[in-house]
Amino acid sequence: MELDGKVAVVTGGTRGIGAGIARSLAAAGAQVVVCARHPPRVPVPGTEFIPLDVRDGDAVHRALSALPRLDVLVNNAGGAPHRPLARADTGHHLRVLELNLLAPLTVSLAAHAHLRRARGSIVMIGSVSGSRPSPGTAAYGAAKAGLEHLARSMAAEWAPEIRVNTLVVGMVRTDRSALHYGDADGIAAVSRTVPLGRLAEPADVGAAALFLASDAAAYISGASLLVHGGGERPAFLDAATAAPADKEP
Repeated sequence: MELDGKVAVVTGGTRGIGAGIARSLAAAGAQVVVCARHPPRVPVPGTEFIPLDVRDGDAVHRALSALPRLDVLVNNAGGAPHRPLARADTGHHLRVLELNLLAPLTVSLAAHAHLRRARGSIVMIGSVSGSRPSPGTAAYGAAKAGLEHLARSMAAEWAPEIRVNTLVVGMVRTDRSALHYGDADGIAAVSRTVPLGRLAEPADVGAAALFLASDAAAYISGASLLVHGGGERPAFLDAATAAPADKEP
């Protein structure tokens, strides 16, 4: 899985999952451009930073048009604060949809001509929140569900020149994990709910993104790759009183 001589753009690539993806692509030989509103506190080796708000369509088009070429686009920028639906106004939810659904569309459209010439690849960073209830981040979950559908439609419309796939990402350990899961005990407790027994590391997501971006996935398009450690154990299994079938009574 090599990307020697290729140019990759990773939105939101300055920290967390985005930095993990940028690191993996750079290690595979790509020239990686990371963009975000603010520069990284710790730059990822082998990457170039450009300041960019992916919600600003004009700025996005100017930034991508200035690149000499583009082979890989990773739409990673996104996120949402925890906010129950009834405790926020419509404007808040629209901003969440704008960042997590409309911005990836904006960036992909700006990258289309470059990627078509290069017969390139788009990797959308989705979430398990798009396929299960997402209380507290309902608009985010709805946006991620839409992002998966958008990727499948793009894959159909832009084939055969451009491949488009989605990474459906579960819980990831980053410098912001405490905001979602609490202290070390909280993170450990949440980790025990994952079949593989731990949260993902940014490098796990980076490796999956590298696979989809590389020629190893040359015949994969319109796909959703689950990167969630086996998913979530169904709650009813812990609530049920019947003995598991694989154990002696």
